[in-house]
Amino acid sequence: MDLTPYVDNLRRELATAAEAGGAEARALAERLVAPLESAVRLTLLEALSVAMDEITRDLAPGSVDVRLRGRDPEFVVSAPADATVSQDGATELPPVVAEDGPVARINLRLPEHLKSRVEEAAAREGVSVNAWLVRAAAAGLGHGGRPTGRSSSRQSFTGWVR
Repeated sequence: MDLTPYVDNLRRELATAAEAGGAEARALAERLVAPLESAVRLTLLEALSVAMDEITRDLAPGSVDVRLRGRDPEFVVSAPADATVSQDGATELPPVVAEDGPVARINLRLPEHLKSRVEEAAAREGVSVNAWLVRAAAAGLGHGGRPTGRSSSRQSFTGWVR
């Protein structure tokens, strides 16, 4: 994706706004344009990264990555392994099937350091944070939806989640 048209448009808008302020404002705008270009590109990249995160959350188990090639970002869409390609070239994702019924949404609050480690682990495995957390919860509960390591006399859980 070429960011140059967006940066150029902002440059034109700044010049137009400076025209209203007279010659001194126009000269100041011209001096500010070059140093601001890298800041504008960085801000646009940050906005694209946030958008990519939101799309990846909705696309799970597929994902979208933003890669920087030179000065321009490039989107890379990764479909799940069980996705198929139709005759017209469109990627068809398999339906989301929950083993135990419909999918439910919850809010999960994590300490910042734990959230960072979860994000890193999900990135290493090439899955979304949501998909990683679902796998971790399923692994923690073991077979049949029953927690592993639960003692009948205690109300605590033991074991490891990968």
